[in-house]
Amino acid sequence: MAESNMLTWAPLLALSYLLGCIPTAVVVCRALGIADPRRHGSGNPGATNVLRLGGPLAALLTLFGDLAKGASAVFLAYWAELTQFMAGLCGVAAVIGHLFPAFGQRHGGKGMATTFGVLLALSPSLGIVALASWVLIALLSKTASLASITTALVTPLATWLLLPGLLGAVLLISALLILRHHDNIQRLLAGEERRL
Repeated sequence: MAESNMLTWAPLLALSYLLGCIPTAVVVCRALGIADPRRHGSGNPGATNVLRLGGPLAALLTLFGDLAKGASAVFLAYWAELTQFMAGLCGVAAVIGHLFPAFGQRHGGKGMATTFGVLLALSPSLGIVALASWVLIALLSKTASLASITTALVTPLATWLLLPGLLGAVLLISALLILRHHDNIQRLLAGEERRL
């Protein structure tokens, strides 16, 4: 039985990672004739940098694509009738794929949109709490990175209150997000971070 389960979840974890590796921002920018976000602007292949480089449409396409990567990983796990815990791990794999892709890129994005996709698919209420936290801080501070870091700190608490069984997966994602934002944290402390 354990071997049978492994034959199901091991390929799904790998597929979830590969989903996360899809360079949504790069695909969108190439399709719309926009400069490669990995080499222009902040150098981050995410919706915020695409917004600066190509405008709202490109940013929205990037955002929805990254959301879909995270959500798809979780939905695949549910389609395979895996537990919520395993669905959470598939979400972690998708976020890791986005942060550390295997497709020859210098680096992936910051992971926030993919995380939102994972959280919304695992629990709409948890996803909405995370989204509301990000939007609130972004509106108040006009700084995307501060909103992302704050959300990464707040979401584990919300998970503990709403879905404690997913706390381990969410803590891991939050730790990865904070690690990926280490340069932003240094710029925030120095008062040099870019604003929206």
